[in-house]
Amino acid sequence: MLLSILKKHHHQFHPVVPFDREKDCLYPFDFTDKNNDLTKDQVADTESFAKYINDTLTKHPCRYGIGGYNEHRTLYSTRRQFDGDDEPRRLHLGVDIWGPVGTRIMSPLDGLVHSFAFNDHDGDYGATIILTHNLEGTHFHTLYGHLSLNSLKNLQSGRRIRKGEVFTEFGMRFENGNWPPHLHFQIVLDMGDREGDYPGVCKYSERDRWLENSPDPDLILGMGGLVNSRP
Repeated sequence: MLLSILKKHHHQFHPVVPFDREKDCLYPFDFTDKNNDLTKDQVADTESFAKYINDTLTKHPCRYGIGGYNEHRTLYSTRRQFDGDDEPRRLHLGVDIWGPVGTRIMSPLDGLVHSFAFNDHDGDYGATIILTHNLEGTHFHTLYGHLSLNSLKNLQSGRRIRKGEVFTEFGMRFENGNWPPHLHFQIVLDMGDREGDYPGVCKYSERDRWLENSPDPDLILGMGGLVNSRP
């Protein structure tokens, strides 16, 4: 049901980050074992990882890097956050948009603040905000991870966020889970009893179940067709 509704409204969503479709382009980052230009040691060191991101965007050149949905990120083996007793979590459930600290983030449609939290663990979301939306009577959520702590100041659950409103921004490493600056954007149908947090990575063996509850974020972002495109 939600998939058909999102497809129906896809031309109506506001951009989540500033992007000039006439001038800007996107670089498709690959964080699977197919990426021979990035080592696990680089991913483990935030400064080295950030340098790889920035150098790649400068080289091509692209305003943002993007990708990650339904991606088996074997490079996550450097982050204990994703380890498990029986099977590690490696399958990415959202889209990452890589860019400068302070990049503005806007709501793609009207919504309410569902919850927020500072998930302050290495490799976690850091500052996180979750919005609730309603389209044609169907409720769903959008999750924004790796934000600035300033975004959480004076924030309250239930606050109305208007379509196109700047309500947060990319955070620095000490406030975003110790990652190079980026946005983790994810659609969540059912939050269950979770508040301020929802898994953005799952076990590969549980892939179908988690993807069903977190469909492709590009249904809202609409940025997939812009990868590597130039005017």
